[in-house]
Amino acid sequence: MEGLLAHSLLVVTGKGGVGKSTVAAALGLRASGRGLRTIVAEVAARDDVSPVLGASSAPDAHGERVISDRLHHISIDPQRAMEEYLRKQLPMGALAAPLSRSRIFSTLTAATPGMRELLTIGKVWELAQQGRRSSRAAAPYDLVVLDAPATGHGLALLEAPGTFASVARVGPVAEQGRAIASFLQDPGRTAVLTVSSAEEMAVNETLQLRSRLREDLGLEVGLVVVNAVVPHRFSGAEERKLRAAPPSPARRAALFAAGWAAHQRAQIARLRQGLQGVELVTLPFVFGSALDRTALEGLSRELEV
Repeated sequence: MEGLLAHSLLVVTGKGGVGKSTVAAALGLRASGRGLRTIVAEVAARDDVSPVLGASSAPDAHGERVISDRLHHISIDPQRAMEEYLRKQLPMGALAAPLSRSRIFSTLTAATPGMRELLTIGKVWELAQQGRRSSRAAAPYDLVVLDAPATGHGLALLEAPGTFASVARVGPVAEQGRAIASFLQDPGRTAVLTVSSAEEMAVNETLQLRSRLREDLGLEVGLVVVNAVVPHRFSGAEERKLRAAPPSPARRAALFAAGWAAHQRAQIARLRQGLQGVELVTLPFVFGSALDRTALEGLSRELEV
Protein backbone atom coordinates (compact mmCIF):
# COMPACT_ATOMS: atom_id res chain seq x y z
CA MET A 1 0.00 0.00 0.00
CA GLU A 2 2.85 2.38 0.80
CA GLY A 3 4.12 2.14 -2.78
CA LEU A 4 0.69 2.72 -4.29
CA LEU A 5 0.18 5.95 -2.35
CA ALA A 6 3.38 7.34 -3.86
CA HIS A 7 1.68 7.62 -7.27
CA SER A 8 -0.23 10.60 -8.63
CA LEU A 9 -3.16 8.52 -9.90
CA LEU A 10 -4.73 5.30 -8.62
CA VAL A 11 -7.17 3.70 -11.06
CA VAL A 12 -9.68 1.41 -9.32
CA THR A 13 -11.45 -0.99 -11.68
CA GLY A 14 -12.85 -4.52 -11.83
CA LYS A 15 -16.02 -6.41 -12.58
CA GLY A 16 -19.26 -4.52 -12.02
CA GLY A 17 -20.87 -5.06 -8.63
CA VAL A 18 -17.74 -6.13 -6.72
CA GLY A 19 -17.46 -2.93 -4.66
CA LYS A 20 -15.13 -0.68 -6.68
CA SER A 21 -16.71 2.49 -5.30
CA THR A 22 -16.40 1.20 -1.74
CA VAL A 23 -12.71 0.43 -2.22
CA ALA A 24 -12.08 3.80 -3.93
CA ALA A 25 -13.71 5.60 -1.01
CA ALA A 26 -11.71 3.54 1.52
CA LEU A 27 -8.50 4.35 -0.38
CA GLY A 28 -9.37 8.04 -0.27
CA LEU A 29 -9.79 7.85 3.50
CA ARG A 30 -6.54 5.93 3.93
CA ALA A 31 -4.54 8.33 1.75
CA SER A 32 -5.94 11.47 3.39
CA GLY A 33 -5.27 9.89 6.79
CA ARG A 34 -1.64 9.59 5.74
CA GLY A 35 -1.53 13.33 5.13
CA LEU A 36 -1.99 13.27 1.34
CA ARG A 37 -4.28 15.85 -0.22
CA THR A 38 -6.58 13.43 -2.03
CA ILE A 39 -9.54 13.61 -4.39
CA VAL A 40 -11.83 10.68 -5.22
CA ALA A 41 -13.14 11.01 -8.78
CA GLU A 42 -16.28 9.32 -10.07
CA VAL A 43 -17.23 9.25 -13.76
CA ALA A 44 -20.37 9.50 -15.91
CA ALA A 45 -21.80 12.11 -13.50
CA ARG A 46 -22.24 9.45 -10.80
CA ASP A 47 -22.21 10.46 -7.13
CA ASP A 48 -22.18 7.26 -5.07
CA VAL A 49 -19.13 8.01 -2.93
CA SER A 50 -19.66 11.47 -1.43
CA PRO A 51 -22.79 10.56 0.62
CA VAL A 52 -20.94 7.63 2.23
CA LEU A 53 -17.95 9.83 2.97
CA GLY A 54 -20.27 12.32 4.64
CA ALA A 55 -20.00 15.27 2.27
CA SER A 56 -21.72 18.36 3.63
CA SER A 57 -20.64 21.10 1.21
CA ALA A 58 -21.81 21.74 -2.34
CA PRO A 59 -19.38 21.39 -5.25
CA ASP A 60 -17.36 24.51 -6.07
CA ALA A 61 -17.20 26.19 -9.48
CA HIS A 62 -14.90 23.41 -10.71
CA GLY A 63 -17.20 20.62 -9.50
CA GLU A 64 -14.92 19.70 -6.60
CA ARG A 65 -16.38 19.10 -3.17
CA VAL A 66 -14.61 19.27 0.20
CA ILE A 67 -15.14 16.21 2.40
CA SER A 68 -12.52 17.08 5.01
CA ASP A 69 -9.29 19.04 5.24
CA ARG A 70 -7.33 16.62 3.00
CA LEU A 71 -10.14 14.69 1.29
CA HIS A 72 -12.15 15.90 -1.70
CA HIS A 73 -14.59 14.46 -4.21
CA ILE A 74 -15.62 15.16 -7.81
CA SER A 75 -18.24 13.66 -10.10
CA ILE A 76 -16.95 14.10 -13.65
CA ASP A 77 -19.54 15.00 -16.26
CA PRO A 78 -18.20 14.75 -19.87
CA GLN A 79 -20.35 17.72 -20.89
CA ARG A 80 -18.75 19.92 -18.25
CA ALA A 81 -15.32 18.55 -19.12
CA MET A 82 -15.94 19.56 -22.73
CA GLU A 83 -16.83 23.10 -21.66
CA GLU A 84 -13.62 23.36 -19.63
CA TYR A 85 -11.56 22.11 -22.56
CA LEU A 86 -13.16 24.55 -25.00
CA ARG A 87 -12.75 27.41 -22.54
CA LYS A 88 -9.00 26.81 -22.62
CA GLN A 89 -8.77 26.31 -26.38
CA LEU A 90 -11.05 29.06 -27.72
CA PRO A 91 -9.81 32.67 -27.97
CA MET A 92 -13.19 33.74 -26.54
CA GLY A 93 -13.73 31.38 -23.63
CA ALA A 94 -17.25 32.70 -23.03
CA LEU A 95 -18.36 30.82 -26.16
CA ALA A 96 -17.42 27.47 -24.63
CA ALA A 97 -20.72 26.72 -22.86
CA PRO A 98 -23.13 27.63 -25.68
CA LEU A 99 -20.94 25.89 -28.27
CA SER A 100 -20.65 22.67 -26.27
CA ARG A 101 -24.42 22.63 -25.76
CA SER A 102 -25.31 23.27 -29.40
CA ARG A 103 -27.18 20.47 -31.17
CA ILE A 104 -24.61 20.05 -33.96
CA PHE A 105 -21.69 19.96 -31.56
CA SER A 106 -23.45 17.55 -29.17
CA THR A 107 -24.33 15.24 -32.07
CA LEU A 108 -20.76 15.28 -33.32
CA THR A 109 -19.40 14.51 -29.85
CA ALA A 110 -21.87 11.67 -29.28
CA ALA A 111 -21.10 10.20 -32.72
CA THR A 112 -17.33 10.19 -32.21
CA PRO A 113 -16.29 6.83 -30.69
CA GLY A 114 -14.32 7.30 -27.50
CA MET A 115 -14.90 11.06 -27.20
CA ARG A 116 -16.69 10.83 -23.85
CA GLU A 117 -13.88 8.61 -22.54
CA LEU A 118 -11.24 11.07 -23.76
CA LEU A 119 -13.00 14.02 -22.11
CA THR A 120 -13.37 12.08 -18.86
CA ILE A 121 -9.80 10.81 -18.61
CA GLY A 122 -8.57 14.24 -19.72
CA LYS A 123 -10.26 15.75 -16.67
CA VAL A 124 -8.72 13.06 -14.44
CA TRP A 125 -5.30 13.86 -15.91
CA GLU A 126 -5.85 17.57 -15.28
CA LEU A 127 -6.70 16.87 -11.63
CA ALA A 128 -3.40 15.03 -11.21
CA GLN A 129 -1.24 17.86 -12.59
CA GLN A 130 0.79 19.72 -9.99
CA GLY A 131 0.55 23.02 -11.87
CA ARG A 132 -3.22 23.02 -12.40
CA ARG A 133 -3.99 25.34 -9.47
CA SER A 134 -1.15 27.80 -9.77
CA SER A 135 -3.63 30.66 -10.12
CA ARG A 136 -5.85 29.52 -7.23
CA ALA A 137 -5.36 29.57 -3.49
CA ALA A 138 -5.92 25.83 -3.06
CA ALA A 139 -2.94 23.49 -3.30
CA PRO A 140 -2.72 20.77 -5.97
CA TYR A 141 -3.72 17.21 -5.12
CA ASP A 142 -1.10 14.70 -4.03
CA LEU A 143 -3.27 11.78 -5.16
CA VAL A 144 -6.26 11.23 -7.45
CA VAL A 145 -8.25 8.05 -6.79
CA LEU A 146 -10.30 7.24 -9.89
CA ASP A 147 -13.40 5.12 -9.35
CA ALA A 148 -13.24 3.82 -12.92
CA PRO A 149 -16.01 2.02 -14.82
CA ALA A 150 -16.22 -1.77 -14.91
CA THR A 151 -13.43 -3.69 -16.65
CA GLY A 152 -14.27 -3.24 -20.35
CA HIS A 153 -15.28 0.40 -20.09
CA GLY A 154 -12.41 1.02 -17.70
CA LEU A 155 -9.91 -0.22 -20.30
CA ALA A 156 -11.58 1.93 -22.97
CA LEU A 157 -11.15 4.93 -20.69
CA LEU A 158 -7.42 4.27 -20.34
CA GLU A 159 -6.92 3.53 -24.04
CA ALA A 160 -8.79 6.59 -25.38
CA PRO A 161 -5.91 9.14 -25.26
CA GLY A 162 -3.50 6.92 -27.19
CA THR A 163 -6.17 6.09 -29.75
CA PHE A 164 -7.04 9.73 -30.40
CA ALA A 165 -3.37 10.72 -30.56
CA SER A 166 -2.66 8.08 -33.20
CA VAL A 167 -5.71 9.05 -35.27
CA ALA A 168 -5.35 12.84 -35.05
CA ARG A 169 -1.53 12.78 -35.42
CA VAL A 170 -1.22 16.60 -35.26
CA GLY A 171 -3.03 19.42 -33.50
CA PRO A 172 -4.09 20.08 -29.90
CA VAL A 173 -6.12 16.85 -29.56
CA ALA A 174 -3.15 14.73 -30.67
CA GLU A 175 -0.76 16.68 -28.47
CA GLN A 176 -2.92 16.37 -25.37
CA GLY A 177 -3.72 12.74 -26.16
CA ARG A 178 -0.02 11.90 -26.22
CA ALA A 179 0.57 13.75 -22.93
CA ILE A 180 -2.29 11.90 -21.21
CA ALA A 181 -1.28 8.52 -22.68
CA SER A 182 2.30 9.05 -21.50
CA PHE A 183 1.06 9.86 -18.00
CA LEU A 184 -1.23 6.81 -17.83
CA GLN A 185 1.48 4.45 -19.07
CA ASP A 186 4.10 5.74 -16.64
CA PRO A 187 4.29 3.20 -13.77
CA GLY A 188 5.87 5.85 -11.57
CA ARG A 189 2.81 8.10 -11.80
CA THR A 190 -0.14 5.80 -12.49
CA ALA A 191 -1.05 2.55 -10.73
CA VAL A 192 -3.98 0.23 -11.38
CA LEU A 193 -5.80 -1.47 -8.51
CA THR A 194 -8.33 -4.16 -9.40
CA VAL A 195 -11.23 -5.15 -7.18
CA SER A 196 -12.70 -8.64 -7.28
CA SER A 197 -15.07 -10.75 -5.29
CA ALA A 198 -14.18 -14.34 -4.40
CA GLU A 199 -16.48 -15.67 -7.13
CA GLU A 200 -15.57 -17.52 -10.31
CA MET A 201 -16.72 -14.91 -12.86
CA ALA A 202 -15.10 -12.02 -11.00
CA VAL A 203 -11.83 -13.96 -10.66
CA ASN A 204 -11.89 -14.81 -14.38
CA GLU A 205 -12.42 -11.16 -15.28
CA THR A 206 -9.61 -10.03 -12.97
CA LEU A 207 -7.16 -12.45 -14.60
CA GLN A 208 -8.22 -11.31 -18.07
CA LEU A 209 -7.87 -7.67 -17.03
CA ARG A 210 -4.26 -8.21 -16.00
CA SER A 211 -3.46 -9.72 -19.40
CA ARG A 212 -5.14 -6.90 -21.30
CA LEU A 213 -3.46 -4.19 -19.22
CA ARG A 214 -0.10 -5.74 -20.04
CA GLU A 215 -0.81 -6.26 -23.74
CA ASP A 216 -2.71 -3.05 -24.54
CA LEU A 217 -1.13 -0.50 -22.20
CA GLY A 218 2.07 -2.05 -20.89
CA LEU A 219 0.77 -1.65 -17.33
CA GLU A 220 0.95 -4.11 -14.46
CA VAL A 221 -1.69 -4.47 -11.76
CA GLY A 222 -0.35 -2.85 -8.60
CA LEU A 223 -2.73 -4.48 -6.13
CA VAL A 224 -5.73 -6.81 -6.14
CA VAL A 225 -8.38 -6.31 -3.47
CA VAL A 226 -10.78 -9.20 -2.89
CA ASN A 227 -13.89 -7.68 -1.39
CA ALA A 228 -16.63 -9.12 0.84
CA VAL A 229 -14.76 -12.16 2.15
CA VAL A 230 -16.66 -14.10 4.83
CA PRO A 231 -14.81 -15.52 7.87
CA HIS A 232 -13.78 -19.17 8.05
CA ARG A 233 -15.44 -20.12 11.33
CA PHE A 234 -15.10 -23.90 11.57
CA SER A 235 -12.19 -26.33 11.64
CA GLY A 236 -12.38 -29.56 9.64
CA ALA A 237 -13.32 -31.51 12.77
CA GLU A 238 -16.06 -29.04 13.69
CA GLU A 239 -17.51 -29.20 10.21
CA ARG A 240 -17.61 -33.01 10.33
CA LYS A 241 -19.50 -32.83 13.63
CA LEU A 242 -21.97 -30.39 12.07
CA ARG A 243 -22.63 -32.76 9.18
CA ALA A 244 -23.27 -35.60 11.60
CA ALA A 245 -25.58 -33.53 13.82
CA PRO A 246 -29.39 -33.82 13.63
CA PRO A 247 -31.06 -31.50 11.09
CA SER A 248 -31.98 -28.03 12.37
CA PRO A 249 -32.12 -24.45 11.07
CA ALA A 250 -28.92 -23.62 12.98
CA ARG A 251 -27.12 -26.62 11.43
CA ARG A 252 -28.22 -25.60 7.92
CA ALA A 253 -27.06 -22.02 8.48
CA ALA A 254 -23.71 -23.17 9.84
CA LEU A 255 -23.11 -25.57 6.94
CA PHE A 256 -24.07 -22.88 4.45
CA ALA A 257 -21.55 -20.48 6.04
CA ALA A 258 -18.86 -23.17 5.98
CA GLY A 259 -19.52 -23.97 2.33
CA TRP A 260 -19.52 -20.31 1.34
CA ALA A 261 -16.20 -19.72 3.09
CA ALA A 262 -14.67 -22.83 1.48
CA HIS A 263 -15.78 -21.71 -1.98
CA GLN A 264 -14.29 -18.26 -1.44
CA ARG A 265 -10.98 -19.72 -0.21
CA ALA A 266 -10.74 -21.84 -3.36
CA GLN A 267 -11.37 -18.83 -5.62
CA ILE A 268 -8.83 -16.69 -3.73
CA ALA A 269 -6.26 -19.47 -4.10
CA ARG A 270 -6.95 -19.58 -7.86
CA LEU A 271 -6.56 -15.81 -8.05
CA ARG A 272 -3.25 -15.89 -6.16
CA GLN A 273 -1.91 -18.54 -8.51
CA GLY A 274 -2.95 -16.63 -11.62
CA LEU A 275 -1.59 -13.32 -10.31
CA GLN A 276 1.80 -14.47 -9.12
CA GLY A 277 3.93 -11.44 -8.34
CA VAL A 278 0.93 -9.18 -7.58
CA GLU A 279 0.06 -8.29 -3.99
CA LEU A 280 -3.41 -9.37 -2.88
CA VAL A 281 -5.40 -8.19 0.14
CA THR A 282 -8.85 -9.19 1.33
CA LEU A 283 -11.61 -7.07 2.83
CA PRO A 284 -14.23 -8.59 5.12
CA PHE A 285 -17.90 -8.92 4.25
CA VAL A 286 -19.77 -6.05 5.90
CA PHE A 287 -23.16 -7.14 7.23
CA GLY A 288 -25.65 -4.30 6.98
CA SER A 289 -28.26 -2.76 4.74
CA ALA A 290 -25.98 0.11 3.73
CA LEU A 291 -22.34 1.08 4.16
CA ASP A 292 -21.74 4.02 6.50
CA ARG A 293 -18.69 6.14 7.31
CA THR A 294 -17.75 4.00 10.34
CA ALA A 295 -17.77 0.79 8.30
CA LEU A 296 -15.81 2.52 5.55
CA GLU A 297 -13.13 3.65 7.99
CA GLY A 298 -12.84 0.05 9.20
CA LEU A 299 -12.30 -1.15 5.63
CA SER A 300 -9.71 1.57 5.04
CA ARG A 301 -7.69 0.25 7.97
CA GLU A 302 -7.83 -3.25 6.48
CA LEU A 303 -6.08 -1.90 3.40
CA GLU A 304 -2.99 -1.27 5.52
CA VAL A 305 -2.29 -5.00 5.69
